[in-house]
Amino acid sequence: MGSERKEIRKRQMSIAQGPPGAARGQNAGGNRGSNACCFCWCCCCSCSCLTVRNQEEQKPKQASRELKIDLPTSEESASPTLEEVNAWAQSFDKLMITPAGRNTFREFLRTEFSEENMLFWMACEELKTEANKTMIEEKARIIYDDYISILSPKEVSLDSGVREVINKNMLEPSQDIFDDAQLQIYTLMHRDSYPRFMTSALYKDLLQSLSEKSI
Repeated sequence: MGSERKEIRKRQMSIAQGPPGAARGQNAGGNRGSNACCFCWCCCCSCSCLTVRNQEEQKPKQASRELKIDLPTSEESASPTLEEVNAWAQSFDKLMITPAGRNTFREFLRTEFSEENMLFWMACEELKTEANKTMIEEKARIIYDDYISILSPKEVSLDSGVREVINKNMLEPSQDIFDDAQLQIYTLMHRDSYPRFMTSALYKDLLQSLSEKSI
């Protein structure tokens, strides 16, 4: 009887424990479940969620590659001649009509920390040559952000009436949206900066240098 009880007890214990490797199989199944795609926690697997994640991370980079338009901030010009430099003293219009005159005057404005006036005027001239409606709208927005917005460090000085008209017209900008503002800045440079330019060392040195070369 004692031996039979021992045998029965062994059978009960073996049934309770289950077949060999059963626990191991359950653990393996649990590991597979934890590796399911939606529960990934590392970057060592090649599941589909990582592909989606990489695509999402690339979206901001692709968005940052949108069309960017750079308005001209300089223009090529030959060195001014003595005749041209002498003509600059006759009128502001003759100074502004030549690239060499604009570049030299812009160099002077930079010393007075008012270069943005010339840059704005040049940007407006560039806008007038544009025929594509989409490009006109984009360039107008850039000019507004750079020179009209009160938040811009390069804001030009305009009266409130001109600003109000520009703000309304920005809903559908055209080539001539900044005409009034451009004229106002042109007049400001003429009356304020031009007289000082004509008596500046920059202009006098340039005139003297060209005069000596001609001799």
